[in-house]
Amino acid sequence: MEVLLYIAALIAAVAFAVLVVYLAMTLKASTRTLNNVANTLEGLEKQMQGITTETTELLHKTNALAEDVNQKTAKLDGLFDGVKGIGETVQDFNQTLKQFSSSISRSMAENQDKASQAVTWGAALFDFIKKRK
Repeated sequence: MEVLLYIAALIAAVAFAVLVVYLAMTLKASTRTLNNVANTLEGLEKQMQGITTETTELLHKTNALAEDVNQKTAKLDGLFDGVKGIGETVQDFNQTLKQFSSSISRSMAENQDKASQAVTWGAALFDFIKKRK
């Protein structure tokens, strides 16, 4: 019976040794996997730092561009005000021309009879001078 006990102890020892070997292999594989993950995360961290730097530079450039556009827009406001003033001046000039034209038309309508008489007298005078020659 003692032999059976030794055999059982030997089987238990072999099983424990096999368990330890497989556990060691599993831990070694886990260590390699974790090292790969750590390397990947380091690379990702470097890439993120680069992206952060580029994003910050892009944000500064965008802000500078927006400020430049605002300044140029403010400068154009004066130009648009000037064009608006020119437009108002042209409109006033057109209004004055319309008033002047309508005044002339009114005067011509009122003096049409006088103009007709003047043409008649002029023609008569011209005929008279022709006949005298």
